[in-house]
Amino acid sequence: MGPRGRERRAGTVQSTNDSSALSKRSLAAHGYVRDAFAALLVPGPVRRTPLIHRGYYVRARAVRHCVRAFLQRTSALPAPIRAQILSLGAGSDSLYFRLKAAGLLARAAVWEVDFPDVSRSKAERIREIPELCSLTGPFRIGGSASALCFESSDYRILGADLRDLPRLGEALDCTGLDATSPTLLLAEAVLTYLEPASAAALIAWAAQRFPDALFIIYEQMKPRDAFGQIMLQHFRRLHSPLHGLELFPDVEAQVQRFLQAGWTACSALDLNEFYRRHLPADERQRVEMLEPFDEFEEWHLKCAHYFILAASRGDTLSETPMFPPSETSFQIDPALPSGVFSARVVTRDHQHASLKRYGHTSVLLSPGIIVSAGGFGEQEGRHCRVSTFHMLLKSCDSEWKGSQISTLGTGEQWDGRLYHTMTRLSDTQVLVLGGRLSPVSPASGALQLELHRGEDNCPESQNVTVTKAALEGPMLSCWRHSSTEVYHQNQRYLFVYGGRSVVEPVLSDCRFLHVETMAWVQIPVEGAAPEGRHSHSACSWQGGALIAGGLGASEEPLSSVLFLRPNSSGFCWDSINIQPPITPRYSHTAHVFSEKLLLVGGVWIHSSSVPGVTVINLTTGLSSEYQLDTTSVPWPLMLHNHSSTLLPKEEQILLIGGGGNCFSFGTYFNPHTVALDISSLSTGQ
Repeated sequence: MGPRGRERRAGTVQSTNDSSALSKRSLAAHGYVRDAFAALLVPGPVRRTPLIHRGYYVRARAVRHCVRAFLQRTSALPAPIRAQILSLGAGSDSLYFRLKAAGLLARAAVWEVDFPDVSRSKAERIREIPELCSLTGPFRIGGSASALCFESSDYRILGADLRDLPRLGEALDCTGLDATSPTLLLAEAVLTYLEPASAAALIAWAAQRFPDALFIIYEQMKPRDAFGQIMLQHFRRLHSPLHGLELFPDVEAQVQRFLQAGWTACSALDLNEFYRRHLPADERQRVEMLEPFDEFEEWHLKCAHYFILAASRGDTLSETPMFPPSETSFQIDPALPSGVFSARVVTRDHQHASLKRYGHTSVLLSPGIIVSAGGFGEQEGRHCRVSTFHMLLKSCDSEWKGSQISTLGTGEQWDGRLYHTMTRLSDTQVLVLGGRLSPVSPASGALQLELHRGEDNCPESQNVTVTKAALEGPMLSCWRHSSTEVYHQNQRYLFVYGGRSVVEPVLSDCRFLHVETMAWVQIPVEGAAPEGRHSHSACSWQGGALIAGGLGASEEPLSSVLFLRPNSSGFCWDSINIQPPITPRYSHTAHVFSEKLLLVGGVWIHSSSVPGVTVINLTTGLSSEYQLDTTSVPWPLMLHNHSSTLLPKEEQILLIGGGGNCFSFGTYFNPHTVALDISSLSTGQ
């Protein structure tokens, strides 16, 4: 790469620092972390979304965990030895000021390195702010030709290129960094922006230069799954491609990368594991209550695609692991695959983009008609809560075709709800329960949809009317719940279970709606009530309901499979014993086919693999895993926040919509309806 290319590359990487600095400022402003200095170093008001806040919070806590551990381990060093922190690609970070204000630099000093323009700008900013100068004490600003931009007794800011290691080493020597003293090297989302050869050289250089050191990195990983592909595309669009992810795609590869470069010990974990294992429960609860939040899938997927790593050299820093293993393993991997379900695209009608949505619901009205409503998606060229209806119609040649359904009349309109349920009442009527408009605004009341054919009586030319459903009893104000058809005393009921509300993060309510009278009724339910959950799956089976997975009260995915079994007095909760136990998950869909429960897709945090289809034999309790062969399906395919429809005669499952807001990387919608071939599960095969 020539000088101009290197300059352009530096500029785009610096822009990621600007975005990160603003996110950290917003993080502090909204109470996630205590940092009075982020706003001083980065001027200008900004507010990030709750999802961005959570992502930056767990990043900040992971780095804090490592820095504090290093300072604690080196606090008893004999004078005049002092610990050193070398922050690579520090940007506008406030680490020095936070440590100094907390009294943690009495026996330590901080060096920061970044591009010369970034470092000089930061030095000037410090000089202008009295609150910052009071912490640094007497200082001097380096000349324009010097790599040293700022110097005080315990703080140095250097302008240097991490790809030019001889000059970097010279600059560190000239500013007093002692290679023999215990040193923490910190690189937050830095190495990934270097070409693999430059990153490898930096890792090896640090191992050779510092005999008593700890190297902490925070970076992206898992580039090959759907979320990882969106992440890679985002950084390519910013002209800041993520290098090395294909070479080091997971924590195991990253650990080997450091060990092979000369580091004595190394451990790493993704941020889901760090959040669960290394943050106290009361601190997690505090953070989870700070802002209204309903993007759990995206939060867990973001954490699954970032890791924190600690590599060490020397006795002082290698004797105690930075992330000691717990008594029980965090990993709960699924069983090895028993088979493969082939997937194929069944609709390619790009003109009907209203199908590109997530958080919606679909219902099979008759063998050849599927209606989808609600969710967040594409409509009239923008991303919004979708108000249009979509119909999949099976034509005479057995091909599925999609079309948009118009709303008939000037009466009630679809209110833009998502995470609701829809239940077929007849070939032309659908009942809509619950849902939300925002995390603080539940949808108002139940709706009834009625489909009408046009004057030509053609199935393709249908319209829909929306009316308020008059239910007798209290209004349902929840979302991410389930509604399942069950039977009691030969009467048809909807069993509405779980979900969440504005007040309660999870619900364990059991409600029964008598379909004929549209009245909420009380029916006895025996047995130990399961823990509350939302985003679980629910299926009708043998007159009762099968409930699987979900997200529990502490935002922990669940693995339980429960059966609401009919009995003479009402219903009874039974727990189904499954072997081998399934990996906890949520945001999946489920169907019963050939006396087997099929769990389709979803999100899990206890395994680095991607959910396919889990098949549970309801007679024996034995579970097996099936991967999806997506060779003929345009990639990526996101199997969460989707809906699915079982077609028993065709021995297929249709996957409709799905996707999500992929952190700050953009929003993705599955563009096609996809069919899974499950014929291998048929009885007798």
